[in-house]
Amino acid sequence: MTTDLPLTAPQVRAARALLDWTQSEVAARTKLGLRTVKRVESGERLTAAADLSIRKTFEDAGVVFIWPGVVEGVAVAAGAALAATPEK
Repeated sequence: MTTDLPLTAPQVRAARALLDWTQSEVAARTKLGLRTVKRVESGERLTAAADLSIRKTFEDAGVVFIWPGVVEGVAVAAGAALAATPEK
């Protein structure tokens, strides 16, 4: 469920936590730099392309973003199997 609103730092951190991904894993899956992932998690605004890459990666893994007006946050889509990292 994509919207024009940019992702927030808490949403990105929460989505990453739901999936049990490291910042490095997010960077690799989104094809963005680790520094970019760290910047967004610290609250910096991203380019529209970087925001879309992160959003699409998380949504494809089963994360649903909840927007202001309801409650800002993240959730798991009903029936979605989260694309978590296999046990190491």
